[in-house]
Amino acid sequence: MSALMTRTGERQGDLAAGLGQSQAQVSRKQSGKSHWSLEDVDLLAAHYGLHALDLLAGPTHAVGVLHSAVPSLQAGAQALAVPLPARAQSATAPVTEVPAPEPPAPEPPAPEPLAPEPLAPEPPAREPLAPDFPSPAPEQVPVPASAEPMNAPQQPCVLCGQPASLELDGFPQHLTAEECAAAVAAPSGTVSPPVDKTVPVTAPATPDSTPLVEPTVHAPARPVRSAPGYASTTLVEQITDRAHDVLAACSGDVDAAQAELIKAAIPDVMALLKASRVGGRYEHSEFPPTADILRKKSQKGADDIWEGRPKWRNPELFAAAKKGERIEVTALDMNAAYLSALKCWLPIGQLREDTSGVHDPKKAGVHLITPPDWHHDDLPSPLGARMEPGELWVTESTLRLLLDCARQGLADAPLIHRSLVSGASEALLEKLRRALAETRKTALANDDELTVAYVKAMYSKFVSTIGESSANREIRRPDWMHIIRSKAFTNLWMKAHKAHKAGLQVVEISGTDELHIAGDWRTVFPEGRELNQVKEKQTYILGGKR
Repeated sequence: MSALMTRTGERQGDLAAGLGQSQAQVSRKQSGKSHWSLEDVDLLAAHYGLHALDLLAGPTHAVGVLHSAVPSLQAGAQALAVPLPARAQSATAPVTEVPAPEPPAPEPPAPEPLAPEPLAPEPPAREPLAPDFPSPAPEQVPVPASAEPMNAPQQPCVLCGQPASLELDGFPQHLTAEECAAAVAAPSGTVSPPVDKTVPVTAPATPDSTPLVEPTVHAPARPVRSAPGYASTTLVEQITDRAHDVLAACSGDVDAAQAELIKAAIPDVMALLKASRVGGRYEHSEFPPTADILRKKSQKGADDIWEGRPKWRNPELFAAAKKGERIEVTALDMNAAYLSALKCWLPIGQLREDTSGVHDPKKAGVHLITPPDWHHDDLPSPLGARMEPGELWVTESTLRLLLDCARQGLADAPLIHRSLVSGASEALLEKLRRALAETRKTALANDDELTVAYVKAMYSKFVSTIGESSANREIRRPDWMHIIRSKAFTNLWMKAHKAHKAGLQVVEISGTDELHIAGDWRTVFPEGRELNQVKEKQTYILGGKR
């Protein structure tokens, strides 16, 4: 797109108007944060008057056939038809002059190499590359007035991807297709030196002339293609537009808008979930039959699932504190714990019994196990504060953590008696999670606390109401609720294990997002409000007064 926009003199706003999209949408697509759809390709082809296949054949080809596409380009073609000296007089920047080629013979063969000769007053016209689109030959292409030499290091050409020494309208590029072809064919370790716009270019050496010695310049590494867009632009805009619309309806009253958005968080997040599942490979069950172990025993009671809440204190450190030892402790807060936990293995359909006693990594659900013994006093058990021996029902997240601890030699593997499982996916809520995470990140960067609060209300209420809650009548998946919540506890335990392996002392761990550490925690965890960072809640002295 950059090559076509440069050749036609368009800006992002012009292109956005031609496609019927916003400038922000076009900017995200050009930067690689959002994908060009097939519909976008058709719109682009129609905008430039090209065939879609010409557009997809690459920038060099597309620019080459653009001669009859845009009216503004027709005017550019007429300008190119003006003889070289006339164009040079109208330019404000120095023009690179090059030796004139010998007049072509009436019938080819190709012209022979030229020796250095004085510049001809007016170079002979060459046959155009395409009808009605005169293009100067490679030997007589002037450097446009807007072209400027680029600062080192050289950047990849927007047409061919090879290093270019000139910058035109802010884009590094070669001036002709021939230069692009020569750059592609050149050895990967060298590039041609930048062209001096004020000194005539000397022709290649002949046997009777002194050979030219060209310096060898190491080309910069080829740029790595940017990863696909982190989140769906449509879903992100759905969230942000909703927040801005409610704020406008509340006449700019942030408190009133926040109350309105939190009130509507459940239907809004369910609508977002449905939108995120459009085009998915499968449909999940929203109201599968609920197994007895997932049913509450009373209205305010609990079911039979143990989520493994990591409520724990280090007995050795607290005993030392009682004896008078003073230990400096930092309480860390994990950011958006439930939002991160949406990336977990969730069952797609109805849970069905499996008595094989073997864990299938392609399935997920709840499992009746006998947990292994835990013999690490300086690290919490993955099962949290459970003291009762014997069998218990655990979620998929807890079981996978126990199996991982067994692989690391921290404990024996649990014994699986029964499982209620279904085919599973770790990406079932991934589009939803990415949209919420990307919106939250942007809102934090813009100090938009209204949108941050709205996002938090959506993911937290989603997790708390997808079970047997009367507040959400669009889905009933208590198995999902338990698995996501236990995944948040699992993530917290993994943070504690990471600190322990780094030599820090784990003092306390509680809830879904609180970790107390003794030692320099900044060597282990980055500080901030993003999902991969932690916040410092408080510091205190264990053994003294908090």
